[in-house]
Amino acid sequence: MPAPEPDRIVWHTSSYSNGEAACVEIGWRTSSYSNGGSACVEVAPAPDAVLIRDSKNRTGPALTVPTPAWQAFLTAVVR
Repeated sequence: MPAPEPDRIVWHTSSYSNGEAACVEIGWRTSSYSNGGSACVEVAPAPDAVLIRDSKNRTGPALTVPTPAWQAFLTAVVR
């Protein structure tokens, strides 16, 4: 049984659902650099922040980072 998610996660309906009632919702996303491994981070959008958690400990705590700080981090990493 999956762990309860923090209330602040913003869920998005998959673009592949075509408006169907039985659709996939996206909350937590695994890093694209994980290559299917289990040692990676997952992120989820929240209204004013980004939530970050360890994929090996999904029931553990999530780090909350303000959206501007997350965007600055991503900009610095891409350079």
